[in-house]
Amino acid sequence: MDENQINEEIEKIANLMVHDNLSYDEQDLEKLEKYKNQIKSDCTVGDEDAMKLVYETLLYRKLKNSDSDDPLQKGDQFGAGFS
Repeated sequence: MDENQINEEIEKIANLMVHDNLSYDEQDLEKLEKYKNQIKSDCTVGDEDAMKLVYETLLYRKLKNSDSDDPLQKGDQFGAGFS
């Protein structure tokens, strides 16, 4: 998958998560299974790569829904570990 395809899939899954009212902090693997399977179906990737995209989507939603602060300044809120 090229970067444009990845970005389109992340946006698609993010919209699906919003529609399903899924928290961007969700960690329950059973709830995330639906999105992993959707990515596997859409992109013909394996379990591990699909799950990575699920987590990228959650991070994307968290960053998108944060206030307009610079993520480099508040990276610790996103687990980025910036100091």
